Amino acid sequence: MELSSSLQAVAPALQQYADQRLMGEVWRRPGLSPRDRSVVTLAALIARNQTAEMQQHVSLALDNGVKPGEISEIITHLAFYAGWGNAVAAANITQQVFKARGISAEQLPQAGDKLLPLNAEAEAARATQVAANFDAVSPGVVKYTGEVLFRDLWLRPGLAPRDRSLVTVSALIANGQVAQITYHLNRAMDNGLTQAQASEMLTQLAFYSGWPCVFSAMPVVKEVFEKRPVSEKADSSASAKG
Repeated sequence: MELSSSLQAVAPALQQYADQRLMGEVWRRPGLSPRDRSVVTLAALIARNQTAEMQQHVSLALDNGVKPGEISEIITHLAFYAGWGNAVAAANITQQVFKARGISAEQLPQAGDKLLPLNAEAEAARATQVAANFDAVSPGVVKYTGEVLFRDLWLRPGLAPRDRSLVTVSALIANGQVAQITYHLNRAMDNGLTQAQASEMLTQLAFYSGWPCVFSAMPVVKEVFEKRPVSEKADSSASAKG
C-alpha cells in the first residue's frame, strides 16, 4: 500500500506503531466490534477532514460489515455535525470506493425515505429548552435545529439511532467539541450504546484524533457515566468481563 510505503520511508517507528499497536492490537480489542471501530474511525476522519486514509477506511468499513447505505448516512449526518465541506470531501473519496465495488446510487438511502417515529415528548422538551436559551440569539439556528436535525435527519432510517449517536459523539470528540458531549453521549446511551462500548470508543479515538482531544473529553464522559443508572454500570461491567 502506498501509504504504508511512505511511512516506512519517512517514519519507520510510526509504521511499527501502526502495524503492531494500532492494527495489531487496538483494532482487535474486544470492547468494540470491528464494525463499530470502523464507524468511529470514519466519523473521526470525516469530522477532521483527514482524507489521506479515508479511502482505505471506507473499504475496511465495508469489509467489517458497515453497509454502503450506512456509510452514505454517516456522510450525510456529519455534514451537519462537522461541516458541509468535510462531508462533500468524504463523498468524493467514497464514490471511488463504491464505483470500484459496483455500488450504485440506487442502492443507497434516498432523500424521501419514510422517517422513523418521533418521540414527541422528548423533542418538545428539547425544543423548549433550546428556544428558551437561544431564540433571541439566532432564531434561524433554533428553527433548523428542530426542523432539519431532530425532526428529519435524526429520524432517517438508513442509520440506526444508536449508530447515529455513535457517529455524533465520535465526531464531537474528534473535533474537540466538549460542550456538546454531555447531551449526545446521554442520548447515545439512551439509544443503546453501553458504557463499555463508549469507553472503548475513547480508546479508538485516541489514535485517530489524538490524545489531547480524548483527554479533554474524558472528564465530561466520566461525569456522564457517574450520573447514569447503577444498573447500566453493572451491565457494562459484566459485558467487559465477557
